[in-house]
Amino acid sequence: MADEPQKKPHLSALVGHTNGLTKPASLAAATRAGGGGGGGATASSKKLVIKNFKERPKLPDNYTQDTWQKLHEAVGAIQSSISIKYNLEELYQAVENLCSYKVSATLYKQLRQVCEDHVKAQIVQFREYPFLMHRNDSLDSLLFLKKINKCWQDHCRQMIMIRSIFLFLDRTYVLQNSMLPSIWDMGLELFRNHVISDKQVQNKTIDGILLLIERERNGEAVDRSLLRSLLSMLSDLQQVYKESFEQRFLEETNCLYAAEGQRLMQEREVPEYLHHVSKRLEEEGDRVITYLDHSTQKPLIACVEKQLLGEHLSAILQKGLDNLLDENRISDLTQTYQLFSRVKGGQQILLQHWSEYIKNFGTTIVVNPEKDKDMVQELLDFKDKVDHIIEVCFQKNEKFINLMKESFETFINKRPNKPAELIAKYVDSKLRAGNKEATDEELERILDKIMIIFRFIHGKDVFEAFYKKDLAKRLLVGKSASVDAEKSMLSKLKHECGAAFTSKLEGMFKDMELSKDVMVQFKQYMQNQSDPGNIDLTVNILTMGYWPTYTPMEVHLNSEMIKLQEVFKTFYLGKHSGRKLQWQTTLGHAVLKAEFKEGKKEFQVSLFQTLVLLMFNEGDEFSFEEIKMATGVEDSELRRTLQSLACGKARVLIKNPKGKDVEDGDKFIFNGDFKHKLFRIKINQIQMKETVEEQVSTTERVFQDRQYQIDAAIVRIMKMRKTLGHNLLVSELYNQLKFPVKPGDLKKRIESLIDRDYMERDKDNPNQYHYVA
Repeated sequence: MADEPQKKPHLSALVGHTNGLTKPASLAAATRAGGGGGGGATASSKKLVIKNFKERPKLPDNYTQDTWQKLHEAVGAIQSSISIKYNLEELYQAVENLCSYKVSATLYKQLRQVCEDHVKAQIVQFREYPFLMHRNDSLDSLLFLKKINKCWQDHCRQMIMIRSIFLFLDRTYVLQNSMLPSIWDMGLELFRNHVISDKQVQNKTIDGILLLIERERNGEAVDRSLLRSLLSMLSDLQQVYKESFEQRFLEETNCLYAAEGQRLMQEREVPEYLHHVSKRLEEEGDRVITYLDHSTQKPLIACVEKQLLGEHLSAILQKGLDNLLDENRISDLTQTYQLFSRVKGGQQILLQHWSEYIKNFGTTIVVNPEKDKDMVQELLDFKDKVDHIIEVCFQKNEKFINLMKESFETFINKRPNKPAELIAKYVDSKLRAGNKEATDEELERILDKIMIIFRFIHGKDVFEAFYKKDLAKRLLVGKSASVDAEKSMLSKLKHECGAAFTSKLEGMFKDMELSKDVMVQFKQYMQNQSDPGNIDLTVNILTMGYWPTYTPMEVHLNSEMIKLQEVFKTFYLGKHSGRKLQWQTTLGHAVLKAEFKEGKKEFQVSLFQTLVLLMFNEGDEFSFEEIKMATGVEDSELRRTLQSLACGKARVLIKNPKGKDVEDGDKFIFNGDFKHKLFRIKINQIQMKETVEEQVSTTERVFQDRQYQIDAAIVRIMKMRKTLGHNLLVSELYNQLKFPVKPGDLKKRIESLIDRDYMERDKDNPNQYHYVA
């Protein structure tokens, strides 16, 4: 080592020779150092000498200039679209050689200058076109667009070829200099600066593109690939698309659709208008996919939505929503919902009109007394209709469901009490025997729907009163279609209103079941009697508090009936001491056997019909006055009874003179020639239409019950709170009472309780009450 001066290795050259791997060189040195020693270093070991690499060979004179000349010729050939006389690989290698010898910067500048000169020369061809002509000269505009497109396509193709030759320069020198654009970006920059930035060229290009789009919007077929290519060019040239094209495009779109919206709202019906809006939105969406830049989608669609929908939301709904809903136009309503959901505030305004429609339509069903007969069925049909619209058209949107419920509750309570009464009667019609319209499953579905309407009613106690009256008739006359259906309805009411609401109704069912047990015991009791008689008596024992209040009617029963009543009374009171029996003749019915010339028949009749028919065992003809005297049946009830026997389908009696109504002095004759295809015939009592007085009395009973409930609630609250202000007491009452009540009614009940010494006013503050223990 001392013999030769130590030299530092040329590291970069070393790495260059070993492709970045120094390991083989060091390994060879180690081998030589240990050679011949048999495993260890010896004194005679050779010294390791590291020398510099040889100098890089020098380029021949004029190599750089000649090589650039070749490359320049090749670029010129590409730009002139003629064949290149040199091999592409040879050209690529030439670029690599020049880059290896530190002439990259010069090469890049020379290339840029050649490209710039060529691009600058292109502007001349566009100067030939007149620029100050009318925009609608579409033929010239189209030729210009094709020319600019060809220029752009040629430029792109040329730059791709040029870049492939100068790829080594692009990937070494350009990549290491972050300030320099790549060869491709340089080409874009040159095209933008020298062609598209020319104001005349740019305006003419954008005018032409906008004209083509306008023609397409008017229904003409246009060259979409040309549009796609030109708009892609504007996008590639960075801010040209955003700053020069998009802004003008959106302004023109805005003007077009603003005018179109105003015009078509006047000319077209709502469904056609909405169909047009959908079509326009679809077209603009397709435009984005086909040739516009994706970034334009949001502002473009927002512009169409604003001008065709947002500006006309109220007008569209006022003009056409009611018709769509009236006619149940499902597809149009679906389209309305979908379009309105796209616009800010659209759903909200649709909700408001939806609610108003339900309230207005529902009010016409509820408030018109002439429609009372069909009110409940119409309510059910209307509910089915709006449910279907919500499910299919409004995508089960919770807001629409909730507002529908609120709207139903609003209109159905505009007429207090009547809807509750009619719903009870509707349920009665469905649960009554003879209702063959529905299977058990369908009946269950109908009852479920009824319960939904029932929920909207505030005065549920009115429903209870009428329901109880009708249920009693069904149970006592055996007219119930199905015990299961009755129990199902009861279960639904219990679930909806609580056990207190149905306790009396459940008591009625218990009475009927207990009566069956009592009658089994009574029959055994009769068999043990010395004279069991030939009349089979059935009695229903009703607990007075559970059943509706019936006015007892005294009639003249025959001796056998009176005797049987006494036997039963002895039997029953013997088992239950301390009870009192009150006979309800209005609810009685019987089966009579009769003989006619045709043969024997059986009649299912009411007790009043029974008393009339039994008279004809004593004679063949009686006057109205005689029948009235003998039976003791009240005047109007008797007239209806005789009507059913002499004027109905099964005419067991003949009325003289003939006529539908029973008048004083009419005579009735037994019809011995009576014929009927059935053996057992049910002669229905002519149903006296429920009089206004009856309805009023049922409603009055409800109001009387309400007063008791208000009194009880006031006492309950005051007992707990001891002292309370008027407003707080009223607020508590509103929370506790389950029926609608007016402040005036509450004030009357408070005054009544003060008068009866349940509570007193504070001496200093008249709005403060104290509980009186």
